[in-house]
Amino acid sequence: MQFQMNNSDMSVNQPAMRIAYVVKRYPRYSETFIVNEILAHEQAGLDVRIFSLLPPQDTHFQDAIARVRAPVRYLPAVAGKARGWWEELTALAQDYPTVWEALGKAQNDSAREVLQALVLSREICAQGITHLHAHFATSATTVARLAAEICGIPYSFTAHAKDIFHEDVATDALSRKFADAEFVVTVSDYNRDYLSNRLPGHANRIERIYNGLDLSQFAFRAPERRRPEIITVGRLVEKKGYKYLIEACHELVKRGCDFHCRIIGAGELEQELAGRIHALGLEDTVELTGPRPQQEVKLAIQSAAVFAAPCIVGHDGNRDGLPTVLLESMALGTPCISTDVTGIPEVLKDGITGLLVPQEDPIGLANALERLLTDPELGASLARQARKLIEDKFDVHCNTAQLRDCIAGCTRTGTSKSVVAI
Repeated sequence: MQFQMNNSDMSVNQPAMRIAYVVKRYPRYSETFIVNEILAHEQAGLDVRIFSLLPPQDTHFQDAIARVRAPVRYLPAVAGKARGWWEELTALAQDYPTVWEALGKAQNDSAREVLQALVLSREICAQGITHLHAHFATSATTVARLAAEICGIPYSFTAHAKDIFHEDVATDALSRKFADAEFVVTVSDYNRDYLSNRLPGHANRIERIYNGLDLSQFAFRAPERRRPEIITVGRLVEKKGYKYLIEACHELVKRGCDFHCRIIGAGELEQELAGRIHALGLEDTVELTGPRPQQEVKLAIQSAAVFAAPCIVGHDGNRDGLPTVLLESMALGTPCISTDVTGIPEVLKDGITGLLVPQEDPIGLANALERLLTDPELGASLARQARKLIEDKFDVHCNTAQLRDCIAGCTRTGTSKSVVAI
Protein backbone atom coordinates (compact mmCIF):
# COMPACT_ATOMS: atom_id res chain seq x y z
CA MET A 1 0.00 0.00 0.00
CA GLN A 2 1.33 3.43 -0.91
CA PHE A 3 0.45 6.72 0.69
CA GLN A 4 1.58 10.05 -0.74
CA MET A 5 1.13 13.15 1.38
CA ASN A 6 0.41 16.52 -0.20
CA ASN A 7 -1.85 19.44 0.60
CA SER A 8 -4.87 17.83 -1.05
CA ASP A 9 -4.55 14.73 1.15
CA MET A 10 -5.72 16.63 4.23
CA SER A 11 -9.44 17.36 4.68
CA VAL A 12 -10.58 20.91 5.42
CA ASN A 13 -11.23 19.89 9.05
CA GLN A 14 -7.90 18.12 9.45
CA PRO A 15 -4.92 20.11 10.75
CA ALA A 16 -1.81 20.03 8.56
CA MET A 17 0.84 17.54 9.61
CA ARG A 18 4.09 19.07 10.81
CA ILE A 19 6.58 16.40 11.85
CA ALA A 20 9.66 16.87 14.02
CA TYR A 21 12.51 14.39 13.66
CA VAL A 22 14.50 13.92 16.86
CA VAL A 23 18.01 12.49 16.43
CA LYS A 24 21.14 12.20 18.53
CA ARG A 25 23.46 13.94 16.05
CA TYR A 26 22.73 15.65 12.79
CA PRO A 27 24.17 15.26 10.29
CA ARG A 28 26.04 11.99 10.78
CA TYR A 29 28.02 10.37 7.99
CA SER A 30 26.97 6.81 8.81
CA GLU A 31 23.24 7.60 8.99
CA THR A 32 22.37 8.08 5.34
CA PHE A 33 19.02 6.38 5.94
CA ILE A 34 17.79 9.32 8.03
CA VAL A 35 18.68 11.83 5.30
CA ASN A 36 17.04 9.61 2.65
CA GLU A 37 13.89 9.40 4.74
CA ILE A 38 13.61 13.15 5.34
CA LEU A 39 14.23 13.97 1.68
CA ALA A 40 11.51 11.53 0.60
CA HIS A 41 9.06 13.09 3.08
CA GLU A 42 9.83 16.56 1.77
CA GLN A 43 9.41 15.46 -1.84
CA ALA A 44 5.97 14.12 -0.89
CA GLY A 45 5.04 17.53 0.57
CA LEU A 46 5.46 16.80 4.29
CA ASP A 47 6.54 19.66 6.56
CA VAL A 48 9.56 18.39 8.50
CA ARG A 49 11.65 19.97 11.28
CA ILE A 50 14.86 18.47 12.69
CA PHE A 51 15.96 18.56 16.33
CA SER A 52 19.39 17.25 17.23
CA LEU A 53 20.58 16.48 20.76
CA LEU A 54 24.23 16.98 19.84
CA PRO A 55 26.19 18.81 17.11
CA PRO A 56 27.95 16.91 14.29
CA GLN A 57 31.49 15.66 14.77
CA ASP A 58 32.25 13.92 11.47
CA THR A 59 34.65 15.34 8.88
CA HIS A 60 32.74 14.03 5.84
CA PHE A 61 29.01 14.19 5.11
CA GLN A 62 26.56 12.85 2.56
CA ASP A 63 26.14 15.03 -0.53
CA ALA A 64 22.37 14.64 -0.13
CA ILE A 65 22.35 16.77 3.03
CA ALA A 66 22.54 19.89 0.87
CA ARG A 67 19.09 19.03 -0.54
CA VAL A 68 17.36 18.85 2.87
CA ARG A 69 15.14 21.91 3.37
CA ALA A 70 14.08 21.20 6.97
CA PRO A 71 15.47 23.65 9.54
CA VAL A 72 17.75 22.15 12.20
CA ARG A 73 17.65 23.14 15.87
CA TYR A 74 20.35 21.92 18.27
CA LEU A 75 18.89 21.37 21.71
CA PRO A 76 21.02 22.51 24.69
CA ALA A 77 23.36 19.77 25.88
CA VAL A 78 24.27 21.39 29.24
CA ALA A 79 21.70 21.45 32.00
CA GLY A 80 22.84 24.79 33.40
CA LYS A 81 21.91 26.40 36.71
CA ALA A 82 18.90 25.52 38.84
CA ARG A 83 17.38 28.96 38.28
CA GLY A 84 17.41 28.43 34.52
CA TRP A 85 15.69 25.10 34.96
CA TRP A 86 12.94 26.60 37.09
CA GLU A 87 12.34 29.44 34.66
CA GLU A 88 12.09 26.95 31.78
CA LEU A 89 9.61 24.83 33.70
CA THR A 90 7.38 27.67 34.85
CA ALA A 91 7.30 29.26 31.40
CA LEU A 92 6.39 25.95 29.79
CA ALA A 93 3.69 25.30 32.39
CA GLN A 94 1.80 28.37 31.19
CA ASP A 95 1.10 26.57 27.91
CA TYR A 96 1.15 23.00 29.23
CA PRO A 97 0.01 22.76 32.87
CA THR A 98 0.43 18.99 32.66
CA VAL A 99 4.21 19.41 32.61
CA TRP A 100 4.38 18.75 36.36
CA GLU A 101 2.60 15.42 35.99
CA ALA A 102 4.58 14.52 32.88
CA LEU A 103 7.86 14.94 34.74
CA GLY A 104 6.89 11.94 36.83
CA LYS A 105 7.79 9.83 33.79
CA ALA A 106 11.32 11.26 33.72
CA GLN A 107 12.58 9.72 36.95
CA ASN A 108 15.22 7.61 35.18
CA ASP A 109 16.17 10.19 32.54
CA SER A 110 19.30 12.32 32.71
CA ALA A 111 19.23 16.03 33.52
CA ARG A 112 20.37 16.80 29.98
CA GLU A 113 17.56 14.73 28.46
CA VAL A 114 14.94 16.39 30.64
CA LEU A 115 16.16 19.89 29.77
CA GLN A 116 16.22 19.01 26.07
CA ALA A 117 12.67 17.68 26.32
CA LEU A 118 11.56 20.94 27.95
CA VAL A 119 13.14 23.04 25.22
CA LEU A 120 11.69 20.76 22.56
CA SER A 121 8.26 21.16 24.16
CA ARG A 122 8.52 24.95 23.81
CA GLU A 123 9.37 24.49 20.14
CA ILE A 124 6.41 22.13 19.66
CA CYS A 125 4.14 24.88 20.92
CA ALA A 126 5.79 27.67 18.95
CA GLN A 127 5.99 25.79 15.66
CA GLY A 128 2.71 23.89 15.75
CA ILE A 129 4.35 20.47 15.54
CA THR A 130 1.82 17.62 15.42
CA HIS A 131 3.99 14.50 15.67
CA LEU A 132 7.45 13.53 16.90
CA HIS A 133 9.50 10.74 15.32
CA ALA A 134 12.85 9.69 16.78
CA HIS A 135 15.58 7.49 15.37
CA PHE A 136 17.18 4.91 17.68
CA ALA A 137 15.55 3.80 20.94
CA THR A 138 18.10 5.65 23.09
CA SER A 139 18.44 9.32 24.08
CA ALA A 140 16.56 10.71 21.08
CA THR A 141 13.53 8.57 21.94
CA THR A 142 13.83 9.45 25.64
CA VAL A 143 13.61 13.16 24.78
CA ALA A 144 10.80 12.69 22.26
CA ARG A 145 8.79 10.57 24.69
CA LEU A 146 8.89 13.18 27.46
CA ALA A 147 8.18 16.11 25.14
CA ALA A 148 5.24 14.25 23.60
CA GLU A 149 3.88 13.54 27.08
CA ILE A 150 4.17 17.19 28.09
CA CYS A 151 2.51 18.51 24.93
CA GLY A 152 -0.08 15.79 24.48
CA ILE A 153 0.95 14.92 20.92
CA PRO A 154 1.78 11.45 19.53
CA TYR A 155 5.29 10.17 19.08
CA SER A 156 6.92 7.20 17.39
CA PHE A 157 10.44 5.94 16.86
CA THR A 158 12.53 3.66 14.69
CA ALA A 159 14.59 0.94 16.40
CA HIS A 160 17.69 -0.11 14.52
CA ALA A 161 20.51 -2.23 15.99
CA LYS A 162 22.74 -1.23 18.90
CA ASP A 163 19.75 0.45 20.53
CA ILE A 164 18.01 -2.92 20.90
CA PHE A 165 20.74 -5.60 20.70
CA HIS A 166 23.49 -4.23 22.96
CA GLU A 167 23.87 -5.98 26.30
CA ASP A 168 23.37 -2.66 28.15
CA VAL A 169 19.84 -2.14 26.77
CA ALA A 170 17.44 -2.45 29.72
CA THR A 171 14.20 -4.26 28.91
CA ASP A 172 12.15 -2.19 31.40
CA ALA A 173 13.28 1.13 29.89
CA LEU A 174 12.66 -0.13 26.36
CA SER A 175 9.21 -1.36 27.37
CA ARG A 176 8.26 2.08 28.72
CA LYS A 177 9.18 3.69 25.42
CA PHE A 178 7.11 1.14 23.51
CA ALA A 179 4.15 1.61 25.84
CA ASP A 180 3.97 5.37 25.27
CA ALA A 181 4.64 5.34 21.52
CA GLU A 182 1.80 5.37 19.01
CA PHE A 183 3.74 2.83 16.97
CA VAL A 184 7.32 1.59 16.63
CA VAL A 185 9.15 1.00 13.37
CA THR A 186 12.03 -1.39 12.92
CA VAL A 187 14.09 -2.12 9.85
CA SER A 188 13.89 -5.89 9.28
CA ASP A 189 11.71 -8.91 9.92
CA TYR A 190 14.50 -10.26 12.12
CA ASN A 191 14.32 -7.14 14.31
CA ARG A 192 10.54 -7.33 14.48
CA ASP A 193 10.64 -10.96 15.61
CA TYR A 194 13.40 -10.20 18.13
CA LEU A 195 11.46 -7.30 19.65
CA SER A 196 8.19 -9.23 19.64
CA ASN A 197 9.84 -12.01 21.65
CA ARG A 198 11.56 -9.61 24.01
CA LEU A 199 8.49 -7.40 24.52
CA PRO A 200 5.51 -9.66 23.79
CA GLY A 201 3.06 -7.20 25.32
CA HIS A 202 3.92 -4.64 22.64
CA ALA A 203 4.26 -6.91 19.61
CA ASN A 204 1.10 -5.55 17.97
CA ARG A 205 2.50 -2.02 17.71
CA ILE A 206 5.69 -2.95 15.81
CA GLU A 207 5.88 -2.18 12.10
CA ARG A 208 8.64 -3.45 9.84
CA ILE A 209 9.54 -0.76 7.31
CA TYR A 210 12.79 -1.26 5.45
CA ASN A 211 15.20 1.65 5.11
CA GLY A 212 14.86 2.83 1.54
CA LEU A 213 17.06 4.29 -1.17
CA ASP A 214 16.37 7.05 -3.67
CA LEU A 215 17.06 4.85 -6.67
CA SER A 216 17.42 7.86 -8.95
CA GLN A 217 20.70 8.47 -7.10
CA PHE A 218 21.92 4.87 -7.57
CA ALA A 219 22.18 4.07 -11.25
CA PHE A 220 22.73 0.39 -11.98
CA ARG A 221 25.90 -0.55 -13.86
CA ALA A 222 26.46 -4.17 -14.87
CA PRO A 223 29.63 -5.55 -13.22
CA GLU A 224 31.48 -6.39 -16.39
CA ARG A 225 35.21 -5.93 -17.02
CA ARG A 226 35.90 -4.59 -13.55
CA ARG A 227 39.31 -4.69 -11.96
CA PRO A 228 39.85 -7.41 -9.30
CA GLU A 229 39.12 -5.18 -6.35
CA ILE A 230 37.31 -6.01 -3.11
CA ILE A 231 35.71 -3.08 -1.38
CA THR A 232 33.92 -2.51 1.90
CA VAL A 233 32.62 0.62 3.60
CA GLY A 234 31.73 1.18 7.26
CA ARG A 235 32.86 2.19 10.71
CA LEU A 236 35.90 0.32 11.95
CA VAL A 237 34.16 -1.39 14.85
CA GLU A 238 33.85 -5.00 15.96
CA LYS A 239 30.41 -5.76 14.51
CA LYS A 240 31.61 -4.99 10.96
CA GLY A 241 33.89 -8.06 11.09
CA TYR A 242 36.78 -6.47 9.21
CA LYS A 243 39.41 -8.57 10.95
CA TYR A 244 37.88 -11.61 9.22
CA LEU A 245 38.05 -9.83 5.87
CA ILE A 246 41.75 -9.19 6.45
CA GLU A 247 42.25 -12.86 7.33
CA ALA A 248 40.36 -13.86 4.18
CA CYS A 249 42.60 -11.61 2.10
CA HIS A 250 45.64 -13.31 3.62
CA GLU A 251 44.19 -16.66 2.56
CA LEU A 252 43.64 -15.36 -0.99
CA VAL A 253 47.24 -14.16 -1.18
CA LYS A 254 48.42 -17.63 -0.16
CA ARG A 255 46.32 -19.06 -3.00
CA GLY A 256 48.01 -16.75 -5.49
CA CYS A 257 44.94 -14.62 -6.24
CA ASP A 258 45.49 -11.27 -7.95
CA PHE A 259 43.39 -8.60 -6.18
CA HIS A 260 43.38 -5.45 -4.09
CA CYS A 261 41.14 -4.70 -1.08
CA ARG A 262 40.00 -1.26 0.10
CA ILE A 263 38.40 -0.68 3.50
CA ILE A 264 36.75 2.76 3.57
CA GLY A 265 35.88 4.22 6.97
CA ALA A 266 37.20 5.24 10.36
CA GLY A 267 36.66 4.00 13.87
CA GLU A 268 38.05 2.76 17.15
CA LEU A 269 39.68 -0.37 15.66
CA GLU A 270 41.75 1.47 13.06
CA GLN A 271 45.11 0.90 14.77
CA GLU A 272 44.30 -2.72 15.56
CA LEU A 273 43.34 -3.46 11.97
CA ALA A 274 46.37 -1.64 10.62
CA GLY A 275 48.56 -3.71 12.93
CA ARG A 276 47.01 -6.93 11.66
CA ILE A 277 47.54 -5.88 8.04
CA HIS A 278 51.20 -5.22 8.84
CA ALA A 279 51.64 -8.49 10.75
CA LEU A 280 50.34 -10.48 7.77
CA GLY A 281 52.42 -8.53 5.27
CA LEU A 282 49.39 -7.21 3.42
CA GLU A 283 50.37 -3.53 3.17
CA ASP A 284 50.42 -3.68 -0.65
CA THR A 285 47.17 -5.66 -0.84
CA VAL A 286 44.79 -4.30 1.83
CA GLU A 287 44.32 -0.53 2.19
CA LEU A 288 42.66 1.41 5.01
CA THR A 289 41.61 4.60 3.26
CA GLY A 290 39.79 6.46 6.04
CA PRO A 291 36.40 8.09 5.34
CA ARG A 292 35.60 9.46 1.88
CA PRO A 293 32.85 11.73 0.47
CA GLN A 294 29.69 9.92 -0.55
CA GLN A 295 30.08 10.45 -4.28
CA GLU A 296 33.62 9.08 -4.17
CA VAL A 297 32.37 6.06 -2.23
CA LYS A 298 29.70 5.37 -4.85
CA LEU A 299 32.25 5.45 -7.65
CA ALA A 300 34.60 3.19 -5.69
CA ILE A 301 31.85 0.64 -5.08
CA GLN A 302 30.73 0.69 -8.70
CA SER A 303 34.24 0.10 -9.99
CA ALA A 304 34.96 -2.88 -7.71
CA ALA A 305 34.39 -6.53 -8.58
CA VAL A 306 33.07 -7.44 -5.12
CA PHE A 307 31.53 -5.69 -2.12
CA ALA A 308 32.11 -7.51 1.18
CA ALA A 309 30.16 -6.97 4.41
CA PRO A 310 31.56 -9.59 6.84
CA CYS A 311 29.22 -8.59 9.69
CA ILE A 312 29.29 -10.40 13.04
CA VAL A 313 27.53 -10.31 16.41
CA GLY A 314 29.89 -8.49 18.77
CA HIS A 315 30.88 -9.70 22.22
CA ASP A 316 28.53 -7.08 23.71
CA GLY A 317 25.59 -8.28 21.61
CA ASN A 318 25.89 -5.35 19.20
CA ARG A 319 25.26 -6.12 15.54
CA ASP A 320 24.10 -4.47 12.33
CA GLY A 321 20.37 -4.41 11.66
CA LEU A 322 20.60 -4.24 7.87
CA PRO A 323 23.58 -2.23 6.56
CA THR A 324 22.50 0.59 4.25
CA VAL A 325 25.77 0.40 2.33
CA LEU A 326 24.99 -3.23 1.46
CA LEU A 327 21.68 -2.10 -0.06
CA GLU A 328 23.46 0.69 -1.91
CA SER A 329 26.02 -1.72 -3.36
CA MET A 330 23.28 -4.06 -4.52
CA ALA A 331 21.50 -1.11 -6.16
CA LEU A 332 24.67 0.05 -7.91
CA GLY A 333 25.33 -3.34 -9.50
CA THR A 334 28.28 -4.60 -7.46
CA PRO A 335 28.08 -8.32 -6.53
CA CYS A 336 27.87 -8.64 -2.74
CA ILE A 337 29.01 -11.07 -0.06
CA SER A 338 27.82 -10.90 3.51
CA THR A 339 26.97 -13.08 6.51
CA ASP A 340 23.91 -14.71 8.06
CA VAL A 341 23.52 -11.96 10.69
CA THR A 342 20.19 -10.32 11.68
CA GLY A 343 18.20 -9.10 8.63
CA ILE A 344 20.90 -9.59 6.02
CA PRO A 345 19.51 -12.94 4.70
CA GLU A 346 16.25 -11.09 3.96
CA VAL A 347 18.02 -9.30 1.10
CA LEU A 348 21.13 -11.35 0.36
CA LYS A 349 19.67 -14.65 -0.77
CA ASP A 350 22.55 -17.06 -1.27
CA GLY A 351 23.24 -17.78 -4.92
CA ILE A 352 20.40 -15.51 -6.06
CA THR A 353 21.04 -11.90 -5.00
CA GLY A 354 24.50 -12.44 -3.50
CA LEU A 355 26.66 -14.90 -1.62
CA LEU A 356 26.05 -15.63 2.05
CA VAL A 357 28.73 -17.05 4.34
CA PRO A 358 28.81 -17.85 8.08
CA GLN A 359 30.06 -15.11 10.35
CA GLU A 360 33.61 -15.29 11.74
CA ASP A 361 34.65 -17.69 8.94
CA PRO A 362 37.62 -16.26 7.00
CA ILE A 363 38.05 -19.42 4.90
CA GLY A 364 34.40 -19.43 3.85
CA LEU A 365 34.67 -15.72 3.11
CA ALA A 366 37.84 -16.29 1.05
CA ASN A 367 36.08 -19.01 -0.95
CA ALA A 368 33.18 -16.68 -1.77
CA LEU A 369 35.50 -13.81 -2.67
CA GLU A 370 37.51 -16.06 -4.97
CA ARG A 371 34.32 -17.22 -6.73
CA LEU A 372 33.29 -13.67 -7.58
CA LEU A 373 36.80 -12.55 -8.49
CA THR A 374 37.12 -15.41 -10.99
CA ASP A 375 33.54 -15.87 -12.26
CA PRO A 376 32.21 -12.62 -13.81
CA GLU A 377 29.12 -14.34 -15.19
CA LEU A 378 28.07 -15.34 -11.68
CA GLY A 379 28.65 -11.79 -10.49
CA ALA A 380 26.57 -10.36 -13.32
CA SER A 381 23.67 -12.71 -12.55
CA LEU A 382 23.71 -11.90 -8.84
CA ALA A 383 23.89 -8.17 -9.56
CA ARG A 384 20.86 -8.17 -11.87
CA GLN A 385 18.69 -10.03 -9.40
CA ALA A 386 19.93 -7.93 -6.49
CA ARG A 387 18.92 -4.74 -8.28
CA LYS A 388 15.44 -6.10 -8.92
CA LEU A 389 15.00 -6.95 -5.23
CA ILE A 390 16.11 -3.44 -4.23
CA GLU A 391 13.63 -1.92 -6.68
CA ASP A 392 10.83 -4.12 -5.34
CA LYS A 393 11.40 -3.67 -1.60
CA PHE A 394 13.71 -0.75 -0.91
CA ASP A 395 12.38 2.23 -2.86
CA VAL A 396 12.50 5.06 -0.31
CA HIS A 397 9.39 6.74 -1.71
CA CYS A 398 7.28 3.63 -1.20
CA ASN A 399 8.73 2.86 2.22
CA THR A 400 8.42 6.37 3.64
CA ALA A 401 4.85 6.43 2.36
CA GLN A 402 4.17 3.55 4.77
CA LEU A 403 5.62 5.61 7.62
CA ARG A 404 3.52 8.65 6.66
CA ASP A 405 0.44 6.43 6.61
CA CYS A 406 1.13 5.38 10.21
CA ILE A 407 1.64 9.00 11.27
CA ALA A 408 -1.46 10.20 9.43
CA GLY A 409 -3.49 7.46 11.09
CA CYS A 410 -2.61 8.89 14.50
CA THR A 411 -3.58 12.39 13.37
CA ARG A 412 -6.85 11.31 11.74
CA THR A 413 -8.16 9.27 14.64
CA GLY A 414 -6.73 11.22 17.54
CA THR A 415 -6.14 7.89 19.21
CA SER A 416 -3.68 7.10 21.94
CA LYS A 417 -1.20 4.31 21.17
CA SER A 418 -3.10 3.29 18.06
CA VAL A 419 -1.61 0.92 15.53
CA VAL A 420 -2.01 1.31 11.78
CA ALA A 421 -1.64 -1.91 9.82
CA ILE A 422 0.39 -1.85 6.63
